[in-house]
Amino acid sequence: MPNSNRVVLALGGAGTVGSGIVKAFLDKGFKVVVVSRDSNRLEKLKEFISPSSRENLVTLVGNVGSEEGAEEVKQTLLKAVGKVTDVVSSLGFSWWQGGPPHTQSVKELQWVLETLILSTFVSWKAFFPLVKDDPSCTYTFITGGAGDKLLMPGTGFLTVGAASALAFCQVLREEYPDMPCKLNQVKINTGVAPPDRLAPGYLSHLDLGEAVATLVERRNTSHAVFNVNCPTDLKTILLENNM
Repeated sequence: MPNSNRVVLALGGAGTVGSGIVKAFLDKGFKVVVVSRDSNRLEKLKEFISPSSRENLVTLVGNVGSEEGAEEVKQTLLKAVGKVTDVVSSLGFSWWQGGPPHTQSVKELQWVLETLILSTFVSWKAFFPLVKDDPSCTYTFITGGAGDKLLMPGTGFLTVGAASALAFCQVLREEYPDMPCKLNQVKINTGVAPPDRLAPGYLSHLDLGEAVATLVERRNTSHAVFNVNCPTDLKTILLENNM
């Protein structure tokens, strides 16, 4: 199937990580759908991508964090583009530093979990059926290393939410061992930023996007976890074709 016939649903595509992924897919000739509750973020995304590829970007205002909202988005999406061949999920936020757990409320923990894991589950439940039975389709999760360790004091709820996302991906790999759709996880164990805000050891969101788009384009792996610890890992993946 040529890239021009593939439709990528980029969940979280209006964020820092997601925008680099969206640009890479568009540059490779894919059609890309991005959903956000914030229309301003969608407009900024349109300004960010290459003008020549804007006709292949479909933006929808909607909420994939609730079951009703995700189902509504699915129906609108199918009317707009007809199908989905690939899903990339980079939902949630990259940072939380609200303080020690004993200073937090149950409401705050619920908010973190809703943002980091419940939205991931709800969107999976809605969009997984669109791709699950087709070996030419893919579903890729972008997760973070905060689930493995406390990054610094005061970030405990981030670790709880991120660890839940890691566990959910593990559950899916083991619950669906023979799923025809290619299921993969890219685990980012460092910071991600635009080129003008890079810190030492951080990944450019453009380079990360190129790596993720390459993984999805090749469709030659499934049920795998790709750990990215530094920029060199991305270069190795792209140059040595070993994703």
